[in-house]
Amino acid sequence: MKECIELKDLEKFEKSFAERKENIPLQASLINQGIKPAAYNYKQNSNLKHIFSLDIKNYKVTNQEKSGRCWMFASTNLMRYEVIKNLNIKDMELSQSYHQFYDKLEKANTFLENIINTVKEKVDSQLIMFLLTAPVLDGGQYDMFVSLVNKYGVCPKDVMPETYCSSNTMELNKFLTTKLRQYASIIRKKYESGANKEALYQLKNKMMSTIYQILGLTLGLPPKSFTYEYVDLDKNYHIIKDITPQDFYKKYVKIDLSNKISIINAPTIDKPYNKTYTVKYLANVIEGKQIKYLNLPMNVIKELVVKQLQNNEAVWFGADISQYDNRQKGYLSKKNYLLDEIFDTKFDMSKEDRINYGESKMNHAMVITGVNLVNNKPNRWKIENSWGEKTGKDGYYVMDDDWFSDFVYQVVIDKKYLSDELLAQYELKPIELEPWDPFGALAFSN
Repeated sequence: MKECIELKDLEKFEKSFAERKENIPLQASLINQGIKPAAYNYKQNSNLKHIFSLDIKNYKVTNQEKSGRCWMFASTNLMRYEVIKNLNIKDMELSQSYHQFYDKLEKANTFLENIINTVKEKVDSQLIMFLLTAPVLDGGQYDMFVSLVNKYGVCPKDVMPETYCSSNTMELNKFLTTKLRQYASIIRKKYESGANKEALYQLKNKMMSTIYQILGLTLGLPPKSFTYEYVDLDKNYHIIKDITPQDFYKKYVKIDLSNKISIINAPTIDKPYNKTYTVKYLANVIEGKQIKYLNLPMNVIKELVVKQLQNNEAVWFGADISQYDNRQKGYLSKKNYLLDEIFDTKFDMSKEDRINYGESKMNHAMVITGVNLVNNKPNRWKIENSWGEKTGKDGYYVMDDDWFSDFVYQVVIDKKYLSDELLAQYELKPIELEPWDPFGALAFSN
């Protein structure tokens, strides 16, 4: 075979297909069922048990609906453990639409600020094209959530509940993106016509007022203060009157989210281990916490995760949920499907190659709430997802240890579990990655 496919090549391909006798029944199965149902490995029903030697108490899973707010749900799910404990209640949920409002407002402001700061760039430059791609999508990073909480606090979900647009974000994101691209064109044209930076900032303030109005109409206005009523496990009634979201966070969540740091596993030449990294232009709150990752080998990461779980603390993590997942059963394992056997070819890229060649990237955040240890080594992990109770076992998933190694890219660990050596490495000045680096991908998921 040379440059093009010739008739004789087709004849060889067809002969090879016919010589493999399994292709006839496999073809019928695949045509009628699709790849995953036909390739499902039924042995996984016994391999991935929902049984764990270390298991943090379960609460009712949350549901992000048709939105890309997994990072918010994973973060508020972590915080609600503390609220439930501190209020002595059965269960509760924190408002994600509260943070969603401010996240989109802050992202819009950051986007317009970046447009002002790059007015000298050509409009078709790679940087400007990147900034225009997705100004206000739903995705985000753990450090971005920390910035929101530090500035705006938290509130219970019944104080600021979901709206249609908070749970179904496609339309809202579309019209916000359209408006912000329009604003970008106006700012750049004003600069080209001679407007100075002060004039551009005055223009930006008017634009932000319109963005605030769009968000207020679709998501509702966030409360400045609220009253919260509840009955504790001892059946005692309580009322918390006129508390601000910032004070609710300080009094009832109590943990300092800034003490938890992001650790990644990036086994690529451009990201040596034991160094820190940040991604240019990756932020929502301009004055907020810098996005910062410490890159460590996977065996060290797993040891840290187990340490945190052993202290009854769940773990926020980011992974590529699109790889070999069985959502119905809640199984995360490369052994879920017999693809090599069906197609008679190996799907065996290394983690490094998957990252470098665009095959895999972090696109979903969840919470690790348990692990099964055999001879002090993990063989499966318990996962709290945010896709409601109809997937997995009441919304909880099982991840085997090999899938963890291959498709988990980030975990969030409290500093108290890191050695002095690792803490010193985290304090290093981060190496700046390009805005389109794969380790910024979670912030651009939708």
